[in-house]
Parts: sequence; structure tokens; C-alpha cells
Amino acid sequence: MAETLLDKIWRAHTVRTLPSGQTQLFVGLHLLHEVTSPQAFQMVREAGLTVRYSERTFATIDHIVPTASQARPFADPMAEEMTVHLTRNCKEFGISFFDLDSSRQGIVHVIGPELGLTQPGMTIACGDSHTSTHGALGALAFGIGTSQVRDVLATQCLAMAKPKLRQIRIEGRLARGVYAKDVILAIIRRLGVKGGVGYAYEYAGSAINAMSMEERLTICNMSIEGGGRVGYVNPDATTFEYLRGRPFAPHGEAFDRAVAWWRGIASDPDSTFDDIVLLHAPSIEPMLTWGINPGQSIGVSERIPHPHDAPDVDRAAWAEALAFMDLESGQPIIGTPIDVAFIGSCTNGRLSDLRVAAEVVRGRKVAKSIRALVVPGSQAVARAAEAEGLHEIFLAAGFAWRKAGCSLCLGMNEDKLIGREICAASSNRNFKGRMGSPTGRTLLMSPAMVAAAAIRGEVADVREMLS
Repeated sequence: MAETLLDKIWRAHTVRTLPSGQTQLFVGLHLLHEVTSPQAFQMVREAGLTVRYSERTFATIDHIVPTASQARPFADPMAEEMTVHLTRNCKEFGISFFDLDSSRQGIVHVIGPELGLTQPGMTIACGDSHTSTHGALGALAFGIGTSQVRDVLATQCLAMAKPKLRQIRIEGRLARGVYAKDVILAIIRRLGVKGGVGYAYEYAGSAINAMSMEERLTICNMSIEGGGRVGYVNPDATTFEYLRGRPFAPHGEAFDRAVAWWRGIASDPDSTFDDIVLLHAPSIEPMLTWGINPGQSIGVSERIPHPHDAPDVDRAAWAEALAFMDLESGQPIIGTPIDVAFIGSCTNGRLSDLRVAAEVVRGRKVAKSIRALVVPGSQAVARAAEAEGLHEIFLAAGFAWRKAGCSLCLGMNEDKLIGREICAASSNRNFKGRMGSPTGRTLLMSPAMVAAAAIRGEVADVREMLS
């Protein structure tokens, strides 16, 4: 009988079926950061337990870490306290910790793949909703809450219900100036922010097959924004070449054996799915959000919609979004002024993201009064970008070049919007208050589109700025 990747990995990691009907699922890799782990460790201690498989757990600091100056102690007492707690917990329980003094530190969903910790066929858990990122390498990766972090620390298992499976096929070739970020925004616009509830997403089709691993990571990262807890791409030659030589990936003959196994976990050609959705790549243009969730998005050539154009169930939400964003129905999205430009996050803080943004920025200047910053997703990304001179391009244009961390994406650190500022951002969420100001506004778009907006001081069509 034909099986999907979801079927194969789920079966391989099933410990037992629980009385509730849920599956007790073994977790192959557990990733930690400083925000959701302190309470979990304390609950483990209070229960008289320990970390079951410390060698399968890895930690980093990313969410609350400052990106301008990382001198210790941090200026923010909470950031310092959380970092101290994570350091102590990792030392006590023998967990590998990529601290600021480690060359491997960075955003947890960036360093997992780049270090080769993330591998095909794995089950992966992390106390962060964007854990779906790791599915780009052919893994099942789940974002979990603090109590579940405790469970994985203590047992290396999760109680979960197997989701249904939707295949999303993107066929054809993307046009110049259209990137993975545009594709996932187009998908979420089509299916809605709740369309994936109860589903895992399998991304497939010629456009997905043609993407680099970093582009696939962007796609899978935002699966959760469409309601899908899991999103994955079947492992292929792109996956294997990406993993070759990475520190925690198999090496030599072990790598060849791993590849043979990884090939076998891909969905069988005659697999069936609960649902199939088709999008045509050539029809996708640069996308950006206009509202307060990632599903409220349009193409850059479109006009801001009117609530009466929304499905009945969404009309109130559209009206709320327009009022909060202070935008008018019928006006072009092009020309919308911005105050801040942010390139970074676990969605778009990788080397290829910085390269495409630098292509737009090269030889140009950030518009007057625009606060613009680039935040590499990891120390490794920063080193590689600096070796290519990308930081010099950004600095010459008027961008700030920061150290690795989550930064503006969630506003838990020094990087925050001020008042009603509106930010062109390459991150993943445009919720009210997401970037540190309860009244701040966010327009999600690709790194190239953010770069174009920074130069123009307003939303612009990046295709007009590409040579």
C-alpha cells in the first residue's frame, strides 16, 4: 500500500496508541530557546525527573537577545535573567547550548538546518510555533507549548493526533522578482489562516522542486500561519547536497547510507491525499499583507480590498484590519508610506535572503527618515554575508547591520516599533502589537520587496528596480 512521508515517519516514531486515541510519538530532535524553556525545566525538577535524552536536545539564545550590542550583562534585566536560566539549565542537565560566545548561535530555526541537526525522516519539536520550518528537509516538525516542552524533556515523547494531509502543488516557473515568500503568502491568501487546521501540508510541484533549500525553509516556516501545524517537502537531491558536510549530518559512508534511507521516506508516487490544492507559479506576483494577519494579503499591483468583497465570515475582520492599519479600500497598495524596514527573522534571515536584498540596495540610498536594519539569522549567516561584502552594501545604503537574533519579528528585545510606525518586514506575523508597539503596523513581504520599500520610502514593486 502506498504511503506518504507523513505516514512513514509517523509509523516509525509511534511508541503506542494512547487510551485517548492519540499517538505517543517519539521525538528525534528537541530544540530549545530562552523564552519557553525556564518554566519547563522547573516543572521537570518539581516532578523529581530529569532530561531523558539530553543528547537529543540542543539549545540556543535568540528571541530576547539584543542585536545592537550583546555585551553582558544585557541592558534588559529580563533578557539577562532568561539567558542566565538557560545557561544554568543546560549545564545542569548536560544539554548542548549554543550561547553568544559560540560561533553556532542564531535563531533556532536557522541553526537547526545549517548545522545539519535537522535531517529527513526526523520528528522535531520546539517551543516555538514556527518549528514547521524544519519540514523543508523532509521532517515532521511541531511547535509545542511549555507543558509539552516539559514532556519532551522528561520523556522524549509527545501525545499527538495524526493530522490529515493536504498536498499543495505549485506548478510552473516563478517570474523574476517573485520569491518563496510571495508563494507562501499567495497560498495563505488562497486557503486562509485557518484553512490548514487539522492538516499537515505537503508542498510539491515543479516550482517547489526548483527551489533551493533556503527557499523551501521559507515556505515551510509559514505553514503555521495558514493553520497547518506541519508543512514539509519530500527529500530529494537538493536536500542531500544541502546536508553534505554539515557538522551534525552523517559523514563518509554513513552519509551514503543515510541518503539511501532518506530517499525511501519520500511519499510514494501513487500516494493519496485528503485534499489537493493547485497554484500556478506564473500567476503569482510580489505579495504583501495589508491587514493584521498573513491571510490579509494582495499582489503589489492590486488595490486594498473592501470588506464587502470578503466572505461573510471575514467581513468584520477586514473592517477591523482596515481601521487598525489606517488604510482605505480601493487605494493602491503601491505608494503606502513606511517608517521602518526590517530584513531578518527565521523566515527570511538566511544568506540567500540577504543576497537578493543586497541586489536591490546596491548603489542606492535608504529614503530620508526611514529606519532600516538587517539582522542575520545566525552568526554563520553573518560571517558568510560579511565575507561576500554584503554588510558593506547595506551600510553604504544606510541600513544598520546587526548581530544575530529574532529582533523586530516579535519585539521582545530592544528592537521595537514606536507608536504608530509602519514597518515593511520580511518576518512572518503582522498581528497587532507583534513588533513591540501595541499600535505599530506591519506589512509582510519578501526581503527584496523590503529593500525596495526602504529605498523608496514606500511600498514599491521590486520588479521595477531589478536590472
